[in-house]
Amino acid sequence: MIETITTTPYDDQQPGTSGLRKKVPHFQQPNYAANFIQSIFDALPLDGGETLVIGGDGRYYNREVILMAIRLAAGNGYGRVIVGKDGILSTPAASNLIRQRKASGGIILSASHNPGGPKGDFGIKYNVGNGGPAPERVTSAIFEKSKTISRYRVWTTPAPDISKLGETKLGDMIVEVIDPVADYAALMETLFDFEKIRALIALGFRLRFDAMHAVTGPYAREIFVNRLGAPADCVVNAEPKEDFGGGHPDPNAVHAADLIARLMAEDGPDFGAASDGDGDRNLIVGKGIVVSPSDSLAVLAANAHLAPAYAKGIAGVARSMPTSQAADRVAQKRGIGIYETPTGWKFFGNLLDAGKVTICGEESAGTGSDHVREKDGVWAVLLWLNVLAERRESVAAILEKHWAEFGRNFYQRHDYEEIDSKAANGLMESLRDRLASMAGQRFGTLVVSEADDFSYQDPIDGSIATSQGVRIVFSGGSRIVYRLSGTGTKGATLRVYIERFEADPAKHSLPPEEALKELIDTADVIGEIKKRTARSEPDVVT
Repeated sequence: MIETITTTPYDDQQPGTSGLRKKVPHFQQPNYAANFIQSIFDALPLDGGETLVIGGDGRYYNREVILMAIRLAAGNGYGRVIVGKDGILSTPAASNLIRQRKASGGIILSASHNPGGPKGDFGIKYNVGNGGPAPERVTSAIFEKSKTISRYRVWTTPAPDISKLGETKLGDMIVEVIDPVADYAALMETLFDFEKIRALIALGFRLRFDAMHAVTGPYAREIFVNRLGAPADCVVNAEPKEDFGGGHPDPNAVHAADLIARLMAEDGPDFGAASDGDGDRNLIVGKGIVVSPSDSLAVLAANAHLAPAYAKGIAGVARSMPTSQAADRVAQKRGIGIYETPTGWKFFGNLLDAGKVTICGEESAGTGSDHVREKDGVWAVLLWLNVLAERRESVAAILEKHWAEFGRNFYQRHDYEEIDSKAANGLMESLRDRLASMAGQRFGTLVVSEADDFSYQDPIDGSIATSQGVRIVFSGGSRIVYRLSGTGTKGATLRVYIERFEADPAKHSLPPEEALKELIDTADVIGEIKKRTARSEPDVVT
């Protein structure tokens, strides 16, 4: 039986870069999660009988909201809900399911790389029928519905037990509980040469994968251990936990420090990797070297043809605007398309659907291809393993040869987390106010050649996104980018991206902090970071 529950709207349910993210106690307010999910359904052109995929990264409060979402789906006329066992489903696996099962969309419960637990972060994101994050026209419609919602419709009886595989019914709706790993692992076997990777591992090649007590643990065990024959202990922190084991599931130099330390040791593994809360980000580490996400994108674009799925070449590459221009140099030399978009995977969807690009990447450790419509951490690890199996060289050797051929884009991202929102917005407004007069200004040896606030017109549907980050470009191509992140839940996160191209191989071995020192100092001068935020240094450097 369907029951209509009276409710009142909340005024803060505008989705950000990757859905609606707040602290767990915020989502636990009366009807808060139900309001947002009903607003999703109210914003969609539902005819009745559609299929909906639901899953999450296992963080605290996931199960409760999944059970509620199942009842809401039944109350809104869905014909089938597909949910991962125990509510577990990585974001790329959810994208794959939406596409494979021709679902109308999916609800993904995650706050990605943000911390979990009773006082941690929680999130709800809607993905559309192509498997990708909802575009801005959809998220805007959801927000508008959330501002006027007065009721939600829910099936009165409890949702079925999602710890048992199989089909049950909730009213007229079928609830199908699936193995969250099987379909995704099968897809990976169609993309990569598992036989060659198995042969590499059999020769003694050692890998270590840190699942960070997040969603990819079961995926890594099935793929790396069961299907590729790696030792069971190569996957660490493999059990998904509601609080990520008290850790921070962000695969970067700070939160994956133990993994990096092991790869820096003389007796360390040959290859290391990590993924984040919902499985869409990745960290790649070779023996003695950490691969920056921007370099990883460029290397994978240059070597994708070594994997069976991309043997005929790739159509093009897309990167977010703050990501380094290393991938551009690969695209230009190979004669393929290169596209620069705002931050947010949703901006890649139209390019992928139109066949303009095959591989996409963001500097925030996200890389993926046209196999799904999300970034995909395990996919990136497997493509690296396929390249290593074909080339039989170390990660360090591959990087050195790549830089020798294409040049090196020295690059860092400086994150200033949980700073005062008013101060952060004032910093950005001050930058925008000075853009018109900045060209020609000199800072030490650096001369500004152009400065703008990045805007983007989608080449497929013509939609326009403005105010996507302030770019300061210097003569010679070095640049500094400032933007506020849309993935946090407290205060504001200021991200400053610093890049310098170096063609001379003799200088490629410089430490990034040395190669970028003048730009780092200039970033503070131009942005007035210390003055406006009272922060003397960033919280995280990647």
